[in-house]
Amino acid sequence: MRFLDLAATSAAVAATSGRKAKVELLAGALRGLDPDEIAAGSAFLAGELRQRQTGVGYASLRDRRAPAAEPTLTVGAVDAAIAEISVVAGAGSQARRRDLLAALFGAATAEEQRLLVGLFSGELRQGAQAGLLADAIAKAAEVPLTAVRRALLLSGDLKQVAVAALTRGAVALAEIHLRVGTPLTPMLAQSAPDVGAALLATGTPAAVDVKLDGIRIQVHRSGDDVAVFTRSLDDITARMPEVVEATRKLPLREVVLDGEAMTLDASGRPRPFQETSSRAATRGGAGLKSSSGTAAPLALVPFFFDVLHLDGDDLLDEPGRVRWAALADALPSELIVGRTTVTSEEEAAAAFAAALAAGQEGVVIKAAEAPYDVGRRGSAWVKVKPRHTLDLVVLAVEWGHGRRQGWLSNLHLGALDPRTGEFVMLGKTFKGLTDELLRWQTERFQELKTGDDGWVVRVRPVQVVEIAFDGVQTSPRYPGGVALRFARVLRYRDDKSAAEADTIDTVRAIGGHPTPD
Repeated sequence: MRFLDLAATSAAVAATSGRKAKVELLAGALRGLDPDEIAAGSAFLAGELRQRQTGVGYASLRDRRAPAAEPTLTVGAVDAAIAEISVVAGAGSQARRRDLLAALFGAATAEEQRLLVGLFSGELRQGAQAGLLADAIAKAAEVPLTAVRRALLLSGDLKQVAVAALTRGAVALAEIHLRVGTPLTPMLAQSAPDVGAALLATGTPAAVDVKLDGIRIQVHRSGDDVAVFTRSLDDITARMPEVVEATRKLPLREVVLDGEAMTLDASGRPRPFQETSSRAATRGGAGLKSSSGTAAPLALVPFFFDVLHLDGDDLLDEPGRVRWAALADALPSELIVGRTTVTSEEEAAAAFAAALAAGQEGVVIKAAEAPYDVGRRGSAWVKVKPRHTLDLVVLAVEWGHGRRQGWLSNLHLGALDPRTGEFVMLGKTFKGLTDELLRWQTERFQELKTGDDGWVVRVRPVQVVEIAFDGVQTSPRYPGGVALRFARVLRYRDDKSAAEADTIDTVRAIGGHPTPD
């Protein structure tokens, strides 16, 4: 298939609002793929690359070659080119990667370049998530949608499901099942502003789990073989020796566990999330550097809240109360996330307050009768966290892609430095922007722009925006040394001047970071 045809489908999907019409477009493109193009083509249609890491950054995408006049690329050729880019390493790798990327973009038409930019940047906002692709795969392969969804939930791999359905149909889909050692897309929680709203979604009785500010892990054990996966299904076994050791000690033959790993201080209280993520990224358990410059022995401790398979029995379709009872029977209590069963809002509020007092992030309220709904963010699990907000100033805005093509989208956020009177960048966000806000800010920041390089529009730092976020972490990427976690737009504050914006000192204080002298 011509890559141009896939780019045209992507553009058409982005411009289409109806779900049924989107599915028709995607199914048509899937039918047109050759068998050896299905894996790559289905990933492209989902806005993803088969290769998780390519080494291609924003600067490379900004400084790209002029588009080709005529289309010559195929889906297979593009996938092969990206695969070659992703494995470049060693001396001269930066130049080699730049040359390969230039050759790919030089062979792409303007429409194809737009798709490539979206794929490499991870910002292809065309409204074609995995759920929509599942519908399209079922339609293109003429197989039951339930069979596709089940296979997707169990495999966690859209590409594998697409290849199976489009080459061998329902028979191949039925062969996809839970396999110990193969990660599953985890069940996710939606958010609620308070425990009352959460209980309206889950009903009672419900379980209130302590929400740990750690790293989501899924642990598979078969005999002495243990594998640890992230929520994005990356294998991090080598980075988690403590988790492997704790799992091997369990008196079990086979198990699949869902939980979190986090670092604790000497008193058992959680350390900041960034320390946990840094510790997990350090191979061999080397630890973090302490203030004295020596390695600090911060142990990464696993805590589990669900069991999906136990000694030959799949538990995915069992109610939560059955799975949790099995978990309590199989694991020692010190390895299980704190859980309270509640029947009223007052009990849930008390559990929430206790979790916060213990230094945890919040709670997840769970319906006792719900199965483990792999890969879905439904109302069976609802997270409740206290919300931080700041009034910040917009320093620049990036032009959007996909559905946001032609709109100014990604905001560069700054806090006031009271010592210099200048604004210090804290990060970027495009989260929380409605179509109405996108239209408004596109007009507003065009009025305030001081420069436009075709990618980033620099603006006068006068517009205040209220931002919600989950925490503050250290970041060498930004001049203030800190960045916001999961920042999203709440509203624009026309009632505040830039001089009234929150300061970098306030931001550092929220995260427990000292203010430089």
